[in-house]
Amino acid sequence: MRRNILILFLAGIFSNPLLLNAQDIQVKSLRVFSSSDQTSFPLIDISNPEKSSITIEFDVQSEYQPDFSILFRFCDDNWNPVENTFLLNPIHNTEYNLWFDRLPLRIKGAKYHYSGNFPNENVTFPFSGKWKFFVIDPQEPDHIYAEGKFYVVYPEVKLNTKITKVREEGETSEIAILGRNITISTSFTLPDSLFPHYVKLVEVIVNKKIDYPIIVDRLTFNEERFYDWNGSSKFTFTAKEIRPGNEYRHTDFRDENIFNQPVINPQRVGIETSNLFKKGRRDFNGGSELRNYKDDYAEYVDVNFKIRPPENITSPVFLVGSFNDWQVFPQYEMFDDDGLLFLKLNLKRGAYDYQFVTGEVIDGKIVNIDWNILEGNFWETENDYHVFLFYETKEKGGYDKIIGYQKINSCEIWKH
Repeated sequence: MRRNILILFLAGIFSNPLLLNAQDIQVKSLRVFSSSDQTSFPLIDISNPEKSSITIEFDVQSEYQPDFSILFRFCDDNWNPVENTFLLNPIHNTEYNLWFDRLPLRIKGAKYHYSGNFPNENVTFPFSGKWKFFVIDPQEPDHIYAEGKFYVVYPEVKLNTKITKVREEGETSEIAILGRNITISTSFTLPDSLFPHYVKLVEVIVNKKIDYPIIVDRLTFNEERFYDWNGSSKFTFTAKEIRPGNEYRHTDFRDENIFNQPVINPQRVGIETSNLFKKGRRDFNGGSELRNYKDDYAEYVDVNFKIRPPENITSPVFLVGSFNDWQVFPQYEMFDDDGLLFLKLNLKRGAYDYQFVTGEVIDGKIVNIDWNILEGNFWETENDYHVFLFYETKEKGGYDKIIGYQKINSCEIWKH
């Protein structure tokens, strides 16, 4: 029975502690979001003036003001930075000499803050697709302190996405709630300038779970993922048996007068339990809002997450949320103390969405992740579905190009 307490220092886009250098410099609360909306999806949509840029911000714990650069790399559809010389954008791919603001002197846990908007005069994003950025040491470019992901879209094709409710057959009455599914179908017509055979796949991101996409590609064809093509320019890509899930759990400890203890609980009621049969309240759809870095109380506090799961839950339980970019990592496994699971995190004062999931650790990776057994599954859940259409263009030597994008909010669909 494990009884020791783990304190994690977190980044909104996860920063691997193994990448930090020997001088003990920590990048913390790293986030990327569209324009100035903290809760928004990390996307640049050239066709939408309100989504024309991204903001990157983070704190740094360091004895001296850090010397960082931010390197931007274009990626393939699997988030692997491409090595094609024509896609490196060498003149406009790096932000040098970052300007840092000093945090208020009473703040413990970090000393400096950075915020930057892109594109700018130094950095451009000429290709439509997936991009990554790396916070690096300019003297040692291979030394990465943290990294994040975002999308850039130059839309050429109009998408028509529909969501329908479906009841999964064969579910027993005890877990009938998990049989509530939706089907997502995306239809489009290619313009004459594009070639049907180069259409590659449709990717759907639910809220901000970028690392757990729903993918329908032309190489996979089964009962759950398939596409239709009329032999000319019209396509329909369909994904079935998708659980809508539940509203996320939400914590807001921005008020230091209410949350004023050395160690606080994310909920004022203390220990949490299963939400399998309890419909949650509205949330940020996976986002977070942090206290302004200039505020004297924009500090880091220890937050003790606790849950008492049902006795039938025998798999390991993991904490996931906007504080770690919705990535399920082994280091976020809840610790067991006689049936009470807990994990202590060091977080900046703010409001965060989070949830508990089950899974198994195999070879250092989490498999068989169940997002619903502790959280519930309701058709009424409000989700943002970000739909991307990828095309294998032959431009610039060939790359995975996003030619269509659409955001669908399920709540707006159910209203109609």
